[in-house]
Amino acid sequence: MAKPKSTPSPERRLSILMAASEAVPFAKTGGLADVAGALPRELARLGHSVRLVMPHYAGLDSGGHALTEWGRLDVPAPSGSVPVVIHQGVLHDDHLPPERQVQVLTVRYDPYFNRPGLYQEAGTDYPDNLERFALFSRAVMELLLRLEATSNWVPDVLHAHDWQTALTVVYLKSLYADYASRHHPASVYTIHNLGYQGIFPASAFSETGLPSSFFTPQWLEFYGSCNLMKGALLCADVLSTVSETYSREIQTKEFGFGLEGVLRERRDRIVGVVNGIDTAVWNPATDSYLPFRYSAKDLRGKQQCKAALQQDLGLPPKRVPMIGVISRLSEQKGQDLIAEIVPELMALNVQLVLLGTGDPALEQQFRSLQDRYPDRLAARITFDEALAHRIEAGSDLFLMPSRYEPCGLSQLYSLRYGTVPVARRTGGLADTIVPYSPLTMRARRATGFLFGEASGDSLLMAVLLALSVHKKAAEWRQVVQAGMKTDVSWARSAEAYDALYHQALNYVR
Repeated sequence: MAKPKSTPSPERRLSILMAASEAVPFAKTGGLADVAGALPRELARLGHSVRLVMPHYAGLDSGGHALTEWGRLDVPAPSGSVPVVIHQGVLHDDHLPPERQVQVLTVRYDPYFNRPGLYQEAGTDYPDNLERFALFSRAVMELLLRLEATSNWVPDVLHAHDWQTALTVVYLKSLYADYASRHHPASVYTIHNLGYQGIFPASAFSETGLPSSFFTPQWLEFYGSCNLMKGALLCADVLSTVSETYSREIQTKEFGFGLEGVLRERRDRIVGVVNGIDTAVWNPATDSYLPFRYSAKDLRGKQQCKAALQQDLGLPPKRVPMIGVISRLSEQKGQDLIAEIVPELMALNVQLVLLGTGDPALEQQFRSLQDRYPDRLAARITFDEALAHRIEAGSDLFLMPSRYEPCGLSQLYSLRYGTVPVARRTGGLADTIVPYSPLTMRARRATGFLFGEASGDSLLMAVLLALSVHKKAAEWRQVVQAGMKTDVSWARSAEAYDALYHQALNYVR
């Protein structure tokens, strides 16, 4: 990223409005929710004033979130004004006093958001997703006007995430240009996964409420379709991705999903910031999901967690390497590569445990493999948060053979739990795992094993190398402890975003 001519004092405290389509603990389908739930709190700990805005989904009222009505807005839409209700709550943080807690504002419009799913149902996207998130994005902008009028709160930074909030950035530079010219907020747009861009038929463009001049190749038009993310990539003052390597990969044809040209044009405004994890929740020394606790200094509880996991999953109580997998079952995540090498793995003296759902064909394949190897492979085709924690604690190795991985969180959990990751060298996996080598071992820095080619053979070779090191107790313990001592907290990431915000302000002021 190009360095601004001058940098404001890092001591300056900012007002930040964060717009996201999901956030823990309110609603979650993936890693975006973890980011949107953790980053605002860490920014508040740095002294910033942060507000988080998200849709009011079904279940929020009964989820114990203590949301109350804040106000009502009439949101402009192509079909006429739409009445929405704004609810408010708190993204609670025990480390912050009441006056510095992050305020959460939810946009309630039941015809759009009171549904079983966030974006889809039974594996099929809602056909009106453009209308839904155009309304949400427009409501965010109207909320800015209301906050200015009622409390004189004006954000220094508008931070939007993924395609669902891309239009907020576009609206700031178009329909709300007067607001922008009065207050000069910087816009930051984070790409969590370029594979999901918010692409809709050209006939749906009018639902954005934008002038027809924005449906051109210079703006939202994309090979005859309407691409919301493309608009944000062109309009945002600064673009960020969730790892440094991914920020470079998306500028190539292999990983750019058709937007690599746009991203190369804006390469001086792109920066990668690796995600963090909630180290209070993911802490093997205090994790309430675990039957035994442990730390880098005392790993005895980890072996006890393995024995308990074997019993839970019906595996023989053998002292053999246990390989863990927790993932969405998809080709992107490389789970087909794992299935490909299962016969070779089962010929070794190991056990394999898998947790996840996804591609029905892969689900059935792993069920069949479990039937074939019942004493060596346990596959749980479901989502189970408690079991995920127990697998992280009880496993020795953790497989992540992703074909692409913007950041990844499971490898961070694994490092924290002393479970050595074996992963493909891509995206955030390359940025967060220090690969085993004679040099990194001498420096006591190695934390895992990386491989290059997205193939079953390459994955198998990496696993075999890891298993050979596992036989050397002292070396293995060194790798485990180096991983557990790695800083994977959101505090590190929040400081990077703090610097990014101050840089972004230089482009508008």
